[in-house]
Amino acid sequence: MSRVILLNKPYDVLCQFTDEAGRPTLKDFVPVPGVYPAGRLDRDSEGLVVLTDDGALTARLADPRHKTPKVYWVQVEGVPTDEALERLRRGVTLNDGPTLPAGADAMDEPQGLWPRDPPVRFRKAIPTSWLRLTLREGRNRQVRRMTAAVGFPTLRLIRWSVGDWTLQGLAPGAWREVPAHAIPKLRR
Repeated sequence: MSRVILLNKPYDVLCQFTDEAGRPTLKDFVPVPGVYPAGRLDRDSEGLVVLTDDGALTARLADPRHKTPKVYWVQVEGVPTDEALERLRRGVTLNDGPTLPAGADAMDEPQGLWPRDPPVRFRKAIPTSWLRLTLREGRNRQVRRMTAAVGFPTLRLIRWSVGDWTLQGLAPGAWREVPAHAIPKLRR
């Protein structure tokens, strides 16, 4: 039977189990042998990482052909215009080609959001705002590159969900195992 673990990866943690430089890794939070991340989050991003021992499930979650939705909460510098949001919705052209269309909506700061350590830099003269982006592909640093391409650099990035699985109830560094009966739901 497959194992699936949901982890709220803290900021500044590598999305791998080893690091020769001694930086924090998934091993410092998930003491379960034989599971690996189904997709990655950058060191400076936070949020949901799905770990599994099931290669087929990893492919289903990470391969863009399957278009598994991933929802991100993104704090950006400035207040995005309707035009900028529409550009994100249509897809933007990055240096590695056009992105797929994305869900893109303004949102209030998430309720109960944990503080980030170190805190996000703030400038008195420049406001920040929050977006909810839904992607169905996962290129390297894609969210950050997309928001920068429309003129609103990312300050903080939190992956809220992968498919039907969310961070709900998971503090930074905490993890929970998905019950076996809930695993096939996403694999259909």
